[in-house]
Amino acid sequence: MHCPVCPHDDTKVIDSRPADDGAAIRRRRACPECTYRFTTYERLEEAPLLVMKRSGSPEPFDRAKVTFGVRSACKGRPVDDVAIDALAEAVEDDMRLAATAGTEITSSTVGHAVLERLKALDEVAYMRFASVYKNFDDAAAFRRELALLKQS
Repeated sequence: MHCPVCPHDDTKVIDSRPADDGAAIRRRRACPECTYRFTTYERLEEAPLLVMKRSGSPEPFDRAKVTFGVRSACKGRPVDDVAIDALAEAVEDDMRLAATAGTEITSSTVGHAVLERLKALDEVAYMRFASVYKNFDDAAAFRRELALLKQS
């Protein structure tokens, strides 16, 4: 590990301990050259989560895209940013679990997961998201989706 202050390329670990509930290791380091002390964190690098788009091309999962879509659907609704971020995080967690189970992650899978969570969060936002996600082209599509929403 290089010292962030001087060009010395070897630092000494003074202390190591678990951090983030065991998800990382916190290390206190000191530079033997300039005696500067600093902290580093060692974390497990997660494998990228790939989503197969409708076109057939893979794309890395992007929680920010989920957050943006949900935030757009919730615009003007009494839904706070914390709830939207929690929804996006829960969808990502669901997708990671599905990926480890050997299930292919498709954009359709992601969309359905968002819809399921939005249904519980805000019905108007659910209908807005569904109208874009399911590509509604007339009022009859809205009525069908509303009937499905009322059934559940």
